Amino acid sequence: MSFRHGLRLLYSQLSVFSRELNRPWCRYISSSLALSSEKRATDFNSLVARTNTCGELRSAHVGQEVTLCGWIQYQRQGLFLVLRDFQGLTQIIIPQDEAHSHVKKVLYDAPVESVVRVTGTVTSRPPGQKNPRMPTGDIEVKVKTAEVLNSCKKLPFEIKDFIKKSEALRMQYRYLDLRSFQMQHNLRLRSQMVMKMREYLCNLHGFVDVETPTLFKRTPGGAKEFVVPSREPGKFYCLPQSPQQFKQLLMIGGLDRYFQVARCYRDEGSKPDRQPEFTQIDIEMSFVDQAGIQRLIEGLLQYSWPNERGPITTPFPSMSYAEALAEYGTDKPDTRFGMKRHLQNKDFEALKESAKSQFNQEVLHLILKPDESLKSPLSKFLSEEQQSELIQALKVQADDVVLLAAGEHEKVCLVLGNMRLESANLLELRGLVLRDPTAFHFLWVVDFPLFLHKEENPAELESAHHPFTAPHPSDTSLLYSEPAKIRSQHYDLVLNGSEIGGGSIRIHNAEQQRFVLETVLKEDPELLSHLLEALKCGAPPHGGIALGLDRLICLVAGAPSIRDVIAFPKSFKGRDLMSNAPDYITPEELEPYHIQVAWPAAEAEANKN
Repeated sequence: MSFRHGLRLLYSQLSVFSRELNRPWCRYISSSLALSSEKRATDFNSLVARTNTCGELRSAHVGQEVTLCGWIQYQRQGLFLVLRDFQGLTQIIIPQDEAHSHVKKVLYDAPVESVVRVTGTVTSRPPGQKNPRMPTGDIEVKVKTAEVLNSCKKLPFEIKDFIKKSEALRMQYRYLDLRSFQMQHNLRLRSQMVMKMREYLCNLHGFVDVETPTLFKRTPGGAKEFVVPSREPGKFYCLPQSPQQFKQLLMIGGLDRYFQVARCYRDEGSKPDRQPEFTQIDIEMSFVDQAGIQRLIEGLLQYSWPNERGPITTPFPSMSYAEALAEYGTDKPDTRFGMKRHLQNKDFEALKESAKSQFNQEVLHLILKPDESLKSPLSKFLSEEQQSELIQALKVQADDVVLLAAGEHEKVCLVLGNMRLESANLLELRGLVLRDPTAFHFLWVVDFPLFLHKEENPAELESAHHPFTAPHPSDTSLLYSEPAKIRSQHYDLVLNGSEIGGGSIRIHNAEQQRFVLETVLKEDPELLSHLLEALKCGAPPHGGIALGLDRLICLVAGAPSIRDVIAFPKSFKGRDLMSNAPDYITPEELEPYHIQVAWPAAEAEANKN
């Protein structure tokens, strides 16, 4: 095989790699990390054993001697290899002359994904062999010296984004999965946005970054908490669901404006958009109202928003909880698509089955034909006059589809809201684009109820948000007479049908807080005696919000799951498949914590054997 013929072969086989680099996340890495000034290049390459990254060399570098470090992405018959690092790919030409035979042997013997350092000269690719789909596609590096820094064994999967891997395999070998361009993009995007958020809050608005404890005590209400044993018999710490109490105490302490990139913990298993441990941008301010918090967050997101995602417009629209439930059947509406439908008969059956299996709810459909007659299972039970009244009440037009359900208002709204999303799924499976993944629709949902009836005991109330949320100023009198009817100063921020933030104005009066805990929620106020005492000591009016960082980055990056924007996530069941955590510890290790494991009978017998 001739050298030039080999180059042509490489060009054709590299096209699949260049397709990777032409994807949006690769263009992002290239554009955001590109060599824009001498200072920028120094930032990447100072203090390390390379002169350049694998993604920055261009025609302007032709003739320069460079040193590159990276992983072997691809190698062909000792003629060429492709070197990869965090920034991109560079084609490396292996010398074929006898004088450099040792270099050829070193690189020829190195397995794919071995870590190497090469030094050579940047040259232009021959005519017809430039690759416009690679940022470095105009050049190649002719190697003079090479060193294998670490050889790689055979891997469980190839480090290429177009190679399909199961999520379990990716998480088991997360350190390999992190090498992919997609994961590199997601984590760098996350870092970039967090840094911009810090700049906006600290430099532009005077917030103070404060770290709060992760060993705390149980908080009444809310999600289940992880417990941590102590050396005092029978006493346990709890990992905080959020820094809620601490940030309120900081306001009482006169800090005025607090924020933290906070680690939070909830023992409720994993869902596609949840993890047992997660990160939130936690914010609290003194002397602020709901409008002030909303303006702050809108400005924060505008300031930190990636340029390649296009600008976002403020102020964000707002909708009451009651309106969201009545119009969309959910408190987190996806406003990217309206209610137009192109459903088929088989779709109605699928929707009915879904409503029955998920919610034990019957759903009927109704279609208004062009001749203004109804097509519905209900038609035979309604007179013409009743059908006409129904059409007018629903404001339907020709070819409109209506889904009907009967029952308790909130439950029926939730069912129909779910059917709206199921309808969108069915239509998108047939190629109709309803939810544009490049569109970002923000929405404030406000005026939530302060309390909800407990599902397991409707006679009792629980906090809709948390027990520290203040009542709506217009409804305060109802707190002492009809608490179930009171609205709160709770607000959620929704993006494309996902809740990405939630907050409230807080109760800053000790007696009102005690009444909510003791009388309304039937909780022991002694659990929060420290907070109640602090509220008596001149607590300022205050409020705040927490943005779910994992969920926000997931939506911005267009990732299918928040696990794709977290470096080391837990599995769907809350396990770390890489280290196999949680794991057993010995009775001797448990002894200082005065704990004994009560094994289920079958497991105890297995342990004996």
